[in-house]
Amino acid sequence: MKRLILMRHAKTEPFAEGIDDFGRALTEQGHDDARMIAEELVAMGWSPERILVSTARRARETCSEAAKVFEGEKVRPMEALYLCGVRGLADAVKQNDGAGTLMVIGHNPGIHDFALEILREGGSLDHYASLRLAEKFPTSCVATFEREDEGSFVPALFRLSAVLRAKDFRTAKAD
Repeated sequence: MKRLILMRHAKTEPFAEGIDDFGRALTEQGHDDARMIAEELVAMGWSPERILVSTARRARETCSEAAKVFEGEKVRPMEALYLCGVRGLADAVKQNDGAGTLMVIGHNPGIHDFALEILREGGSLDHYASLRLAEKFPTSCVATFEREDEGSFVPALFRLSAVLRAKDFRTAKAD
């Protein structure tokens, strides 16, 4: 089985004078959310073997928090993932499809558009997840996709299996 995890970076500090977009850091909530989402993925049995991450500060910090939870993953920072679109994300995944479970940490709108493209081509194992994915892709959001065999990355062969949003888990822990 092949698995693909697409994640938008965690909550980031607002734009401010003197800080460019590339250098924006995570908020305290962002650090907590990234770790919490990684814990949920592990609880589902989804621990990546390889993580592709944008070199923007907020994506690297998201990856660092998540990597504290995952075991044995190999992180590959990729400058090309900074604000790239569907084609760039697809190319990055195709170049790294040797991993059984691959994670990509990137930015909107590209990461959301890429998830929607895979959903359109491959469909979903969970109708509710596809509705959530179509609705929005907030910070710390994760979409998980899987295919039954070990072949190369072909979007039409992957099915959406879940959409995780940090806000949902924060609410559940507060109850």
